[in-house]
Amino acid sequence: MDMIKEAIEEWLREILVGGIINNLSGLFDSVNEKVGEISTQVGMTPQGWNSGIFNMIKNLSDSVILPIAGLILAFVMTLELIQLITDKNNMHDVDTWMFFKWIFKTACAVLIVTNTWNIVMGIFEAAQSVVNRAAGIIVADTSLNIDSIVTGLEARLMEMEIGPLFGLWFQSLFVGLTMWGLTICIFIIVYGRMIEIYLVTSVAPIPMATMVNREWGQMGQNYLRSLFALGFQAFLIIICVAIYAVLVRSIGTMEDISKAIWTCMGYTVLLCFTLFKTGSLAKSVFNAH
Repeated sequence: MDMIKEAIEEWLREILVGGIINNLSGLFDSVNEKVGEISTQVGMTPQGWNSGIFNMIKNLSDSVILPIAGLILAFVMTLELIQLITDKNNMHDVDTWMFFKWIFKTACAVLIVTNTWNIVMGIFEAAQSVVNRAAGIIVADTSLNIDSIVTGLEARLMEMEIGPLFGLWFQSLFVGLTMWGLTICIFIIVYGRMIEIYLVTSVAPIPMATMVNREWGQMGQNYLRSLFALGFQAFLIIICVAIYAVLVRSIGTMEDISKAIWTCMGYTVLLCFTLFKTGSLAKSVFNAH
């Protein structure tokens, strides 16, 4: 009777161990791939990330948004001229220098609007330079491999009782499903940021047309702050990945298999959460509201 019981237990143990190893095999491959792509993706300018989308957005901006920006610029500078004249004692104290000042400000406004894309791309190229230098310094190996984290995995599993093996099998199954969800989250964060950049830059001429006006200029200043926030959000993302890499290296010292698996997932969840927060944090740094 004992021999039959031991044979059944051994059979169940082999099935559970095989299932656990199958669940854990390649568990972190998709996450490793997406995390490894982060430094490359966020270090690209809008033109370098996808030239087809960039050209489409630029053409739409030049053909649709730029004429509207020209009308806004004409209105803003006309309002500026009226304010310059009426501010001087109801036109009784008008100096000719005011007209030169207005001409100069109008010329500057026209220059800014006509070079909007050069200004916008200059901001993102500056941010890209910072990100690329940071990536070369701080980003280490971020790959997770359960075989290297837990040495002698199969042998250690065969020594466990049936009950803990059942629990570990359910855990490995749940963690596997969760890791796929986290992979999708990382994809949404990285690609969503680039889509947001294209959307924001598509209307660039309109806020840039208000830059030199005293009352409307706040719109253009806030827009520039938002561009800097989007550009340097990539730097914060690189720092998040670097912190994640340091945390991952500490998992190799763990003896408990279950703890190592859940810690791996916990660090990945933490990475996704901090990546989500980088957008609002960058905006708060540049006061872009």
